[in-house]
Amino acid sequence: MPGVSGSLRLVVMGTGPFAVPMFRALLETPHSIAALVTRPDHAPPGRRPPPNPMREAAAGVPVLAPERVNEPDSLATLAALAPDLFVVCDYGQILSAALLAVPRLGGINLHGSLLPRHRGAAPIQWAILEGDAVTGVSVIHMTPALDAGNVIAARPLPIGPHDTAADLEPRLAAVGAEAVVEAIDRLAAAAAAGARPAEIGVPQDATQATRAPRLTKQDGVVDWSQPAARIERQRRALEPWPRAATFFSRGDGVRQRLVLEQVEVVPLPAAAQADVAPGTVLATTDERIVVACGAGTALAVLRLVPEGRRSMSAAEFLRGSPLLPGMRLG
Repeated sequence: MPGVSGSLRLVVMGTGPFAVPMFRALLETPHSIAALVTRPDHAPPGRRPPPNPMREAAAGVPVLAPERVNEPDSLATLAALAPDLFVVCDYGQILSAALLAVPRLGGINLHGSLLPRHRGAAPIQWAILEGDAVTGVSVIHMTPALDAGNVIAARPLPIGPHDTAADLEPRLAAVGAEAVVEAIDRLAAAAAAGARPAEIGVPQDATQATRAPRLTKQDGVVDWSQPAARIERQRRALEPWPRAATFFSRGDGVRQRLVLEQVEVVPLPAAAQADVAPGTVLATTDERIVVACGAGTALAVLRLVPEGRRSMSAAEFLRGSPLLPGMRLG
């Protein structure tokens, strides 16, 4: 039955850790949660499925895990719960128009950027990659178009000069929880006053939209022709996955993958030629490996993880490696 006395009957959809603070915040509100919808657990034979943070946080809330949430049987199951609103975050499936029509107020989605910037699956990473000084969260009214609905609530958050995606995600999740509670209250009040749910909030300017596509392992491969500042942001944005990495062809013919764990932009050494090829090792010291990058810039590698080995300082790596100035990475 619909929520009473100002409370709403919610169905929450989420899987990953970004959704957990929001879910816990909703459990503390007067709204009731009829069910948690999450991704099904899958694992190869003989292996345990990966952790599901939302399932672990369910706290007695009934859990549904349909393979395809838009199939008729899933739609019927959710319709039988008579929800007022779907609340979606970090779920993993796109909701069809038919499914979004089930709740009387439709659905809202918590997104990890200030929309319309960085629409897509990896907004936190792309905000760092693109050098944004400020990011944030947006709560939108859901439409079949990806991340395109009206913004009901938003919170800005600065990106620090050393922030990685792993640093930024929990901070965004925390402010996102506040934004979702605000959005639900605003949506409920406006709907009670006679507004149509799709009209609530601020329309996005589609001309300002940028994309934040899902990352692949290939995105972590360093292109040394890029400026050093871009590669430094790549290192921060792709932590903890897929991580920024390059390759080194050793004298024995073995090609070794090197994960860049700590780097910094440094001045190009005075002795370096202006036309030095990007990826060329310019200097090796007890503390760093200085590499030429694009646009006449340089990057110092301070810590790295050689393939199949532990994290180590540049000095530790150089003691057991034939890497010398003049050699190429990449």
